[in-house]
Amino acid sequence: MKNTKLPSDVCHLTSILMIQPISFGFNEETALNNYFQQKKNIEDPQAKALSEFNAFVDVLKAHQIDVTVIPDTPEPKTPDSIFPNNWISFHEGGKIVLYPMFAKNRRKERKKSVIDRVCKKFGIHDQVDLTHFEKVGRYMEGTGSMVLDRNNKIAYAGISERTDPGILNAFCNEFGYTPILFNATDRNGKLIYHTNVMMCMADDYVVVCMDSVNNPAEKKLLKDSFSTTKKEIVEIDFDQMDHFCGNMLQVNNISGEKFLVMSSQAYNHLTKDQIIKLSTFNPIIHSPIDTIETLGGGSARCMMAEVY
Repeated sequence: MKNTKLPSDVCHLTSILMIQPISFGFNEETALNNYFQQKKNIEDPQAKALSEFNAFVDVLKAHQIDVTVIPDTPEPKTPDSIFPNNWISFHEGGKIVLYPMFAKNRRKERKKSVIDRVCKKFGIHDQVDLTHFEKVGRYMEGTGSMVLDRNNKIAYAGISERTDPGILNAFCNEFGYTPILFNATDRNGKLIYHTNVMMCMADDYVVVCMDSVNNPAEKKLLKDSFSTTKKEIVEIDFDQMDHFCGNMLQVNNISGEKFLVMSSQAYNHLTKDQIIKLSTFNPIIHSPIDTIETLGGGSARCMMAEVY
């Protein structure tokens, strides 16, 4: 296993922000263009999601990963609060960004009580607010819409109803990133709602469903960028993407050791060779979150907002 600790010249992850759910359930508003959601009759989904959430947090903490858990509030009701990475992101120098959300009921997740607690704990003193784009029907949902290569200052984004190129450019101009835009579709030719279900960016590698990028020029653009930044490509297929094998996140613990975090469903749909390959970079951590994935249409990466 190589490179298990962070070098001193890269961005350092301080903590993982996770929102403990209180009213989790199937969200009709997000189902309009999140084709990963499944409307199934699951008894007491909130209780099952809470149990999965708590077990996931315990697994992370067992590996000495610092997790900041903030309980959601009963009002306003927010069925997708378990996915905070869509409305907030954290950046070096004590900055946060607030993002414009497609679903009106998801905009309620930007609760002042949550923001105040986060700002107090981590000494956040600067806020970039992009939410005004909602007034003109334009959206970009945080690190769901874009996958950041923080060390090389590149923002990868698949264009969709939830990922507006102009807002991506505004973000990139603010933080000095280079945008790389492309079109990614599922096996039925529908635009993939969030880039982070088809791509996971790590320091030495990228897990990506290249089959979802049909345009040869865009596919070459991605591969050239991965090559320039010395990322080894670990490709996944459509079936693996559908089981959230692209929705992973590389994190480090308090000792600087790095891990690749995913759901148990994603882990179980990787091939033996893929597991061996990924394990040469980092140990893999996984936990079952089946209810969250089924009804919510998001997985492990969506549940974690990285605090830098």
